[in-house]
Amino acid sequence: MRILLIEDERQLADALSVALRKHGIVTDHTMHLADAIELTHQNVYDAILLDRRLPDGEGLTFIPELRRTGADTPIIVLTARNEPMERVEGLNVGADDYMGKPFLVEELMARLRAVLRRPASLAELHLTAGRMLIDPLHLSVTVDTIPLDLPRRELLVLAALAKRKDKTVLRSTLEAAVYNYEEEIQSNALDAHISRLRKRLLDAGAGVAIHNIRGVGYLLKEE
Repeated sequence: MRILLIEDERQLADALSVALRKHGIVTDHTMHLADAIELTHQNVYDAILLDRRLPDGEGLTFIPELRRTGADTPIIVLTARNEPMERVEGLNVGADDYMGKPFLVEELMARLRAVLRRPASLAELHLTAGRMLIDPLHLSVTVDTIPLDLPRRELLVLAALAKRKDKTVLRSTLEAAVYNYEEEIQSNALDAHISRLRKRLLDAGAGVAIHNIRGVGYLLKEE
């Protein structure tokens, strides 16, 4: 899963990004509304976390601007402005949920799972390929109901491939599923993840194979 975090408190943003990474979530962070709109044009996000007090304006103005583009990405407002009428204001303008600061990461994860259970998102909560059932939100993979333990980044690669099963997935798409835009990506990092993932899937009898489409990307096919 990849989310956009719009938050002007850098320390909080860094801590939240680290915490979410443990749940298999790649986080792009910006402090500014203008940059946030640009990032939504460049990337597809599973959800957006939005603060209200930002250097270039009221965070809630971002919601109708995003909706005018046709995007229905779930948005959770995270803010210290948590009076009842402020919550009403946020929900009325189109936020999917509204949380006051401070909050527990566990509660945030529960709310993320809740907004992603909407009908438009439900199909992607569980992915199937070969003999595997993949749950990206809970970071789990099973082969014939037997858990398959995968490192976080290999699981993210697998989920991205399974989501586009039988289709070639560009290297850039796979890298975007694993790394945020601020991370420096080594030239062979993705290939190393794929190589190790292939072996684990073969050893587990997962019933799939990852094919290299030279110069383009990779393709997951059932065997």
